[in-house]
Amino acid sequence: METFNTEQVIKTIAKMCDIIIENEVPFCELDSAAGDGDFGMSLAKGFKVVKEEFANHSRDDIGAFLKDCGMIITEHCGGASGPIWGSGFRAMGKYAAGKSTINLVELAEMVQSSIDAVQKRGGAKLGDKTLLDALIPATESLKASGAANETFAVALAKSADAAVAGGEAT
Repeated sequence: METFNTEQVIKTIAKMCDIIIENEVPFCELDSAAGDGDFGMSLAKGFKVVKEEFANHSRDDIGAFLKDCGMIITEHCGGASGPIWGSGFRAMGKYAAGKSTINLVELAEMVQSSIDAVQKRGGAKLGDKTLLDALIPATESLKASGAANETFAVALAKSADAAVAGGEAT
């Protein structure tokens, strides 16, 4: 069975940081339609620190790295983003503690642990116009792909499509 290793997870989080930072302004513009317009700034602020501190993050295993990211996100992302996103990352870190590789089924379970933590922290559910409207369908897609023993490439493409559809639906 195909696996993701610690270095691949680190590269994925680095890319995520880049995308969040690059989209700071568009995220603020989207947020201004229904919120106070600071979501992009709040999120980018924390992920800039995550990226700046990469050299100091533990690389002992996937869980330790994600936990370190979660601690920084909690401290440096503004508004509700810090506690919510930080809870999600810390939950993934707890799930992956001691693991140097994860397979597709484990990836889906790890992301589900993030969803559970976010829901526990903020009380949101599918349809509440939150990040969960994209994350839940993406995770359900990962679960189905894991059950079908699909490759990461196929599963992640399907998961991305499900996330987009979920976001557009809300």
